[in-house]
Amino acid sequence: MKKVALFGGTFDPVHIGHLLMARTAMETMKFDKVIFIPSCVPPHKKSAPLFSAEDRLKMVELATAGMPEFEVSDFEIKKGGRSYTVDTARYFRGLFPSSVKLFFVVGGDAINQINTWQDSAEIKKICAFVSVNRPGYPRGAAKLRYRAITMSGIDMSSTEIRKRILSGKSIQYLVPDRVLSYIREHHLYKI
Repeated sequence: MKKVALFGGTFDPVHIGHLLMARTAMETMKFDKVIFIPSCVPPHKKSAPLFSAEDRLKMVELATAGMPEFEVSDFEIKKGGRSYTVDTARYFRGLFPSSVKLFFVVGGDAINQINTWQDSAEIKKICAFVSVNRPGYPRGAAKLRYRAITMSGIDMSSTEIRKRILSGKSIQYLVPDRVLSYIREHHLYKI
C-alpha cells in the first residue's frame, strides 16, 4: 500500500525546520511522498501572512527543488479564501485511489488543536495524523489516535525568522539558500 503525507502550513517563510520535519516524517513512517500545501488564508492565524500566497508557494517550490520525494501543491492557493484542512483532505482523497493511505503531518503544537478544526471528525476518517515534535517541546495530548515522532536537530519557527528579518538580523542558514536569494531578489521584508 502506498502512503502519502499531506503537509499543510502557512510557510511564512518556509525554513529548514519544515524540510527536516518532512524528512523525519518520511523516513520514520516510510512515506512514498510528502506533499507540501501552502495555505491561502489560514483560519487559525489572527493576522494575515506577511508574504503573499504566491511568494510563499514559490519559496516552497524553491526549497523542495531537486527532491522528487517532495511535491508542492497549489490547491489551497488556487481555491482561494480560508484554507480548511477538511477541503484539502477531501480533494486529495479524490485524487488518489482508495489503496493509497493518506496521512496528515502536523507539528506537536498543532496536534492538540485538531478537534477544533472545521469538520475534524471527517478529516480523521480521511487521514491518519502524524505529529512531529520539536526538541524541548512536550508531546501533544490530543484526544485522538495519532503517531507521535520526535525530530532531532534545530528548534526554529517562521515567527522567529520573521522577527529576525524585521530587526535586521540575518536568516542565512535558517532558510534554504534558494529561498534566501528569492527573498533578497524580490525585496521581501526589505533584506
